[in-house]
This record gives sequence, structure tokens and C-alpha cells, in this order.
Amino acid sequence: MKRYFPILIAVLAVVTVAAWRSQTPSTTVKVVERATTDAITDIGETGDSVGDVLTFANEVYDADNKNVVGSDQGYCLRVAVGVSWECNWTLTLEDGQIVVEGPFLDKGDSVLAITGGTGEYAGVRGQMKLHARDDKGSEYDFEYELQ
Repeated sequence: MKRYFPILIAVLAVVTVAAWRSQTPSTTVKVVERATTDAITDIGETGDSVGDVLTFANEVYDADNKNVVGSDQGYCLRVAVGVSWECNWTLTLEDGQIVVEGPFLDKGDSVLAITGGTGEYAGVRGQMKLHARDDKGSEYDFEYELQ
């Protein structure tokens, strides 16, 4: 029995964590970003090249894209021309902030990691789904899946 005790403890730990995670409540925050301030600083070679920096500080609207509910600000570094940027930004809402980090793809939807927050979002984790609303890149659906 003594030699099976560590295995029993490990199994109980896994079951406990799995049960806790399944009971962890989740919340979804949906907003629309209007990309009105996006600016690219050309670094190195002229034109779209590795190392270019995209910066922004935009208003965000409710899911119906009617009322301003906050803002976001951040930056992205070009890591693969024609493929993706690596981004970090903060969404600021009335009750706190949510921070994300991850790839912003040139084509298709992107999924970024939620790395933390403040206020009502302190200690939050999860993922954020990004979807372009048009081909111009002027508006984006942001869906924050908080855990």
C-alpha cells in the first residue's frame, strides 16, 4: 500500500484540479474596436518588413457598435511579412482593464492570450478572439473569454 500512496495522491490532485476548472465561472466580454489611430512606423527596409511597429489607441464600442464603452491601446511588431504581427495591448473599461498578448494574423481570425487584468478583471485569464469586420481593417470584433 505504501508504494501506491504517491500515485493515489497524484490521481486525487488531478481530479481535484479538473473539478475546480470545470466549476470556474467564465464570462464573455464583446466589444467592437474602431481602428481610427493605427499607425505603422517603418523600421529597417522601406515598406512592410520585419521589425515594423504598429501602434494604436482606439475607442471601443459595445457589441452593437453603437455606444463607446472604453478604449484600447497597444503595439504590434511585424514578425512575418504578409503573415502576422505579435501584439500586446490593454482594453480599458469602466470597471477595469484586460491585457492580451499574441499573434494578429494578416488573414483570418486571430486568438490571443489574456494575460491578466485590473479592477473587476484582476487575476483573469482566458483568450480573446479577434475578427475583422471589413477588408479595410477599420473595425474589429473582440470577444474576451474570461476565466
